[in-house]
Order: sequence, then C-alpha cells, then structure tokens
Amino acid sequence: MATATLLLPICGVALFLSMLVNPCYSQQFAISFQRPADCDVEHFYDISSLSCVKCGPNQRRSATGFSCDCVTGYRVLATNGASITCQQCPPEKPAVTEDGYGCIRCPGILTEQGTCQCPPGNILVERDVQGNPLEQARCEVCNGTDPALSSPNNYGDRCERCQTSFINTSQSCVCGSNILAGGLCFPPNNLPVPTAINPNVNYAELTIPVQSAWFYKNLYSSAAACLVYTNLTACQALGNMCVMNMHSFSSVANDACGLYNTIFRATAALGSTQDISYWRANLPWLYYGDQPGLANRVLQTDPLPTGFSFKGLNRNADVNLVAAVYSARGDFLQWETVGGNNLQLCPDSPSRQKAAYVFGTAYQETCVLSVADLLHMYTEPLFYDVFVDLSQGKDRRLLPLPTCNLNQQYNGKFINRGNKNDWYLSRRVLLVDTLSGREKSLSSLPKVMRIASSIRIGFQLVPGTQKGQVFPPLLTVSYSDILITDPNTQSVSVSFAVYYEMDQTEARVKTDIALGVLGGVSVLYSLVKTASWKRRIGSPLIGMETVLKFLLFYAGDLANVFFVITMGTGLYWLIFYKTVEAQHFVSVLLPLPGQQEERFITYVGCAFALKTVQFLHKLILQLSVDIFFIDWERPRGNANKLVQGNGEAKRDHSPVSIWRTYFVANEWNEIQTVRKISPTFQVMAVLFLLEVVGFSSLALRDPWSDLQRSPQSYSPPYSLILRYGLAATLWVCMGLLQMVFFTVFHERFVEDKIRQFVDLCSISNISVLLLSHRCFGYYIHGRSVHGHADTNMEEMNTNLKREAESLCGQRGLLPNTDTQTFQVSITSRLRQQYDRILEPLSRRNGPSRLVDAASGHPFDQSTRAYNTMNRFLGSVIDHAHRDMEYIVRDKLFFERVIGMEFMEPMDKSIFYNDDSHSFSDILFYGNEATLLIFDTLFFCVVDLGAQSFVLAAILTYAQQLLFRLIRDTVGRRNLANKTLVDKRFLI
Repeated sequence: MATATLLLPICGVALFLSMLVNPCYSQQFAISFQRPADCDVEHFYDISSLSCVKCGPNQRRSATGFSCDCVTGYRVLATNGASITCQQCPPEKPAVTEDGYGCIRCPGILTEQGTCQCPPGNILVERDVQGNPLEQARCEVCNGTDPALSSPNNYGDRCERCQTSFINTSQSCVCGSNILAGGLCFPPNNLPVPTAINPNVNYAELTIPVQSAWFYKNLYSSAAACLVYTNLTACQALGNMCVMNMHSFSSVANDACGLYNTIFRATAALGSTQDISYWRANLPWLYYGDQPGLANRVLQTDPLPTGFSFKGLNRNADVNLVAAVYSARGDFLQWETVGGNNLQLCPDSPSRQKAAYVFGTAYQETCVLSVADLLHMYTEPLFYDVFVDLSQGKDRRLLPLPTCNLNQQYNGKFINRGNKNDWYLSRRVLLVDTLSGREKSLSSLPKVMRIASSIRIGFQLVPGTQKGQVFPPLLTVSYSDILITDPNTQSVSVSFAVYYEMDQTEARVKTDIALGVLGGVSVLYSLVKTASWKRRIGSPLIGMETVLKFLLFYAGDLANVFFVITMGTGLYWLIFYKTVEAQHFVSVLLPLPGQQEERFITYVGCAFALKTVQFLHKLILQLSVDIFFIDWERPRGNANKLVQGNGEAKRDHSPVSIWRTYFVANEWNEIQTVRKISPTFQVMAVLFLLEVVGFSSLALRDPWSDLQRSPQSYSPPYSLILRYGLAATLWVCMGLLQMVFFTVFHERFVEDKIRQFVDLCSISNISVLLLSHRCFGYYIHGRSVHGHADTNMEEMNTNLKREAESLCGQRGLLPNTDTQTFQVSITSRLRQQYDRILEPLSRRNGPSRLVDAASGHPFDQSTRAYNTMNRFLGSVIDHAHRDMEYIVRDKLFFERVIGMEFMEPMDKSIFYNDDSHSFSDILFYGNEATLLIFDTLFFCVVDLGAQSFVLAAILTYAQQLLFRLIRDTVGRRNLANKTLVDKRFLI
C-alpha cells in the first residue's frame, strides 16, 4: 500500500516531464499550413488534404495547379479521375493529340507543348468524320473567298464564316490594304473617326496620364465599329471607355469622350430612343444635354409620380432601384436589383445593407479596403445604368437616375464641384477600375487603380407636398486614384450614403422672425430690469456700470430666447418626423448634417454662453448680499440680586445668549443651496430614460419611433437636432415634474425649508435684513410675540401652546397681521447710516495704512459694530427714528409682474408685503428656472460635442457639485463678514 502511494506522484511527474519534452502533446490535431502557391512544378495542391502532393512519373503540375498533366512527349495512358498514368509517344509518332490521349505524326512543326501546329489560315485535323484518329494530322486551308468566306475559329479546329466587317470591306476574309483594328476591318477613306486616337487616361487626382493598353487596343475599333457598322456592343464599349475617363470633355477630339461626342453628333439623323432627347439611338446614354447648366431643370422640374408614406394601406417606404449591368467589352450582362454588393463596396450583412433603401433612413457606411483584395476581386470593371423602379402593378416604368461625377472635368475644370447651375449631369457609373490603368499589357499589374471612394444617393422633398412626393434622386460619385506601389500594404477608404433633404428656407425664415420678435421683447424687458436696478441702487446717473448691467440682463433674457427657439425646433422635428402617425404621407424631412444644422448648433452655443454669463452674474450677486440678524432678545433683570461695582450696588442683568443667532445663521447657511429638484435624481432619471429605456433611439436619423433596436439591424447616425431636442425635453420635463412634486406634495406634507426658516426666526426672536441692492432687499420679521426666546423647555412649550390657541398676538410686523416677509425699499439716508456703522470693519479689511491702531482688537470692533447695528436696525423697525420712518403697503399687480417698484423711497422707506417669500431670490431656491436651463444647456452642449449621454450626465453632475461647493464656501464667508458672526461657528 505504501509503495502504490509512492508511485502516484512519481507517475504524475513523469507525465508532466513527457509533456514538456513533446510540446505538441496537447496539439495532436494540428496540421501544417500550405497554400497552392507553395507547390512547385512537380507537386499539385490536393483540395482534400489541403497540402501539396507529388505528381506521378513523367508528370507535372497542370495550369490550374489542382491536378497533374503529362510532360511534353507523353500521352495519358489511363486515368481513374483522381490520378493519371503517362506513356511516352513512339519516335514514329512524336506528337501528342490535342486531347492528350493519343500520339500522332505532324505535317509540320511541333509546339512547345508537343502538339502539332498549322500555318495561319489553316485548321488542324486529327480525326476523320467518324472520329477515328488519323495516322498523320492534316492542315486544311480555310477558303476565304466567295462563296465560302471562311476562316479558322478561335480554337483553330474548324472553318467558320469570317467576321462581317472583312466581308463588307474586302469581300473576303483578308483585310488587305484596309485598316485592321480590334479584329475588325475598316475602309481606309471617308471615316470621320481619326485613326490617330489618344489612348491616354487622365488621372487628375494624381496629375498624371497613363497610356492605357485597353484603350490602345480597343478605342479606335470600338468607335469605328459603332459609327460604320452600328455595332451596339462596340458603342457600349466606347461609352464605357468614356466613363473610365470620368466623362471628361476637353479640346482633344480623339480621346474616348471626344470620339463618343463625334459619333453622337454624326448620328443626329438617327434620332433619339425611349423619347429621351439626350439618348441617341444605338448609343449609350452618358450625358444630360450637350453642355453644362441643365442640372436644376433635370432635378427639380418633375417629381416622381409616386409618393412615399409611412403608414396606412398605401404604405410605401421602399426605395426600389434597378441597374442595367454592362461588361467593359460592352456586353449587356443582366438587370440587377440595387441593394447589396453592386453599389456598396463595404462588406456587411444583407439586412443591414437593405436598410439603405428604406425611405427616410439616413444610411452611412464607411470602411477601409485592401488594394490587393480589390485587384483580385475586380479584374475588369462593371458598369451600371441605375434607374428608379416606378412599377405599379403590371405597368413597369423606370426613371433614370441622374449622376453627378465629382471627378468630371470640362475644359480642365472640375465642373461638378462648383455652383449647381454649372453642373454637367451624366449617366453610367463604375465602382472599381483596374483595367484602364494597365500601361504595358492587359496582363500586367495596373499602374493606377480608380475606385468610387464615395457614393451618395440624395432625395429632395417637393416643397409644400402633402403626398410624400420627391424630385428625381441624385447619384453623386467621387473617385480616388491610387498609384499602385505595394498592393499588399496599400488601402483605400470608401463610403456609401443615402440622404434625404427638404428646402429649409421657410423654416429658417420663421426661426429668424421668432428670434427677431422675441429678441426685441427681451431688449425691452432688459431695459425694464435695468431701470429697476437703477432705482434699487438709488443712483439716477447712467454710466458704464449701467450699460454693463443692461448687457448682463440682456444676456440672460436673450439666452432664454435662444433656448426656447432651439428647444421648440428640436421638439418640432422630434414630433413631426419621428412620430410615424404624424406623417401619413411624408411632408417633412430632417435638416442635413453640416451646413443645415450649423445654424441650429450656433444658436445652442449662443444660448449656453449667454446663460453661463447670467448664471455667473446671479452667483456673484448672491455671494455679495448684505445680511444682518436683528436680535430682539433683551436681558432679563434679577430683582433679588445686587452686585457691588465701583463702590455702588447695581442690579445684575443676565446676558443675552448668542447661540440663537448662531443657530439661525447656520440654518440660513444650509438653505443657501437648497433646490426644488434633486440633482442626483435628475441625472439618474434622465440617463435611465435615455440609455436603459431606449429613448436615445428617437434621435436616430430614421422615421421610426422604436425604442429597442436589434443589435443585428442597421443603426443610422444620430441627428444633432433630434439629439438636442430629446435631451433638452427630457431634462426639462423631469425637472418640471420634480418641481411640481416638490411644491404640491413635499412642501405641504414633508418639509418646507423656506417657511421653516421664517418660523425659526420667530421662535428665535431674530429678524433678518437682506439687502441684495444698495437700497433694496428683503426683511424677515422674526420678533417673538412672547417677548423672550431665551427660555427653558417648559416655557417654550407653553408659549407655543398659547400661540396655537390664539391666546397671544400675531407674528406680523403690523398689529393683527401674519405677514412676516417683506420686500423693502430703503432711503439713501438709512443706507448711509448702515454703511457708516460697518465702516470701521471695512477699514480693517482694507489696506493696513487705513487701519486705526487705537481702535482696539478686531474682535472688540466686531462686537461693538454688531451691537450698534442691532440697536440701530431694531430702533428703525420700532419707528424710533423720525428721519428714517417707513411705511407698509402692498405691491401693485403690475409692479409684481415687471419686478419694478413705481414709488421711489425719498423720505420714507417702503416695506412691501410679500407672502410669496421672495427673499428666496437670493438663494438657489428662488432661481430654479435659471439653474434648470443652465443644467439643460450644459448637458446638451457636452452631449453634442462628445455624442455621449453618459459623459454629459457625469460632467453635468460634476459641475453641479462644483458650483454648489463654491456657493457654500464663499457664501459662508460672506455670511460671516456681513452678519459679524464668527465663521468658526458656521458649521
């Protein structure tokens, strides 16, 4: 048992060491990687074993590389389909038959492959008419004269009737003294096509011409055959060469497009086809007109007869495009439905590519392709004539798709890159051209490759349409010229897009009108605010300070104007474009990214910048408010206790406690940043709706309002207008809901900190004077109806009970009233006295040369100033100063609406009853609208810049915390300085 136990770890170690010695132990199924190119001439590539297998004796690799052939001088003796057996031919029959299975004598010479070769004009005959092999091959001459008119076929094994051009020109199968070009025979005289053709292809992006082997071989023959013999395939081939030359016109008449136009003019008598004047009979349709300038007439004259609809029985949201496909040689290949890899070079799933042809969906696809892969996949270009399928039932109608080739030149100028009135629209496009750039031979690597790097299909809505009609769509193509150096390392970026637009002129005019009207109203309102501010500071003079104040007020009001306009615009597009039920027929389309959205983004930026100025202005004002706590508590005398002082007896007075003032100061400090909404809940709720529920899908540039999208489906790009409208609407709505909940429910049934503060002042026997301006502010009357607040718990409860049972006076400033909060307009005399009391403290905080050394310790100065100010303000409230009297009145309705006092406090101060507790205007609480709009704009601006709701939420929450910290920190310092309360007691 002990031995077996000892053997277990030994066996484990041995197994581990064997795995280290043999690294392939865990890879017993690995194979060597071999490609067909790795096989030499004596090996073929076995597609079953995926490896190179050696050929048999007297064999070599075939041309395909996937089988073996017999070497020269050997015939196939036997085969089983997978392998062959070769046998050497005898000396008396040294040649191998064409099929490779027999040996034969030749009448002439042998080829390099060991087969018989006949002179030109002869065919090789190896079997008789019954198929029996001959002992010796024969070379039979084809009769090229009438009536046979025959010549060898392409395989050289049969005499066939020779090409028609030979017969028409020379009445034989020999061209003779005529012109032989491209396998055709042309007469030497009276040809309008010049024989000295220009085979150059101009690559304007690289500023180099390339003498194309394809053009050199086929240009003249195609043009001549098209004109002389009306060869339809040749005409198509000529048109394709013009397309490969980018439809470009120049003074050169013998290039591809020059020859096309020569034939177009020479065949004017043939008329047009399909009732289209631009489409010459027998020729491909390449141009809209014979000169530039017809773009507007082509694109914006007649709309499509069918309208697009997103709902109902007549739902029509599919864009049906078809294309006639031609080869480079001019052969018609087929009709194709556009929607796949024919116009979209980027690889993608069929379902995602199909989304490009759903009306209203902005489609954008971009990718980077390898030049080596393109050379392998596109050995010859395909040419597409694209049409819109207007079929309705059995009536099949097609509408040609105009093309704007951005690489097209007209007399050396890129004519389609300028004004639309100068465009020269065309037809027929290609995607990848690796043929025309072959310079030396057609089998060589191209010197330059041309690729459609950008394809855009644009739809424009008919202005004022209610039936979803659009003008003919425009196909815009931009090509890139790539100089081939190292195909394996070179790449090119390509894109495909479908966009939809409408005339935004009316929308811009309405926006400008709204901006002008509301901007004018905001000017008037800012002037009223400035006049009110002048009255409240008690200064009749107008200077630079007044102008600056007007600009600050105007910035805030104008920010509101921009915000209302931008939010309304975003909400309009969100409702009328994204809500399918709002568009039975398509009547509105989103503004395009870029120029059409630029003005909107500018308005948003202006709103944010101006609102930031207003927010900082209000923040600075709140941080510099004058505030003082008036303590009405008086010392209580002790009649039974006398103390000796300076030789005489004095009654002992208990000192007034300062803790009530400290407590009220701390409560004020706490409510400085209280808001009507919860910033944390606001950020989390908006982010939850956008990212979790899926409201962000409503900002996509398509007409569907689905909140959840399949990961496999195409997701269009976001619209900045929709994104802003969605984010702003959700943020404002969530804020308003919180404010309603806070006002209706929370303040009534849970906690109302503003009114609680007023109650606290009454219980603490402390009034609060707040001066937001030099001669204007707020007064909270906190004088206790019980006379004293420094008392024990029992007396406090008794006082509160008496007050609840109406056994004592009311809390109001005036007898038999409950109004405790007031807006106050004070006289300049009162303000001067207020400043005079605080002047020693301001000197103490100023330069040292102004400080009076004899004034005592700073703490003593503060104590004296506090007591003096407390007695002074108390006496003013008690009407103890005849020259500083005040009156109490209600504000007029219009005064409350415009926020301005009509009466100026000349001799008496004015206390306006204020049941709305408007002293909260100097707190965050009373500026919730400004804070909400500022947060909204901050969130939206960050999102527009970063395209991320999550980042925008994080940064918005961070700035809220930052400004709250600033308001708390600086506000506490201001509170300590203005109330003369030691900041060490402000928690």
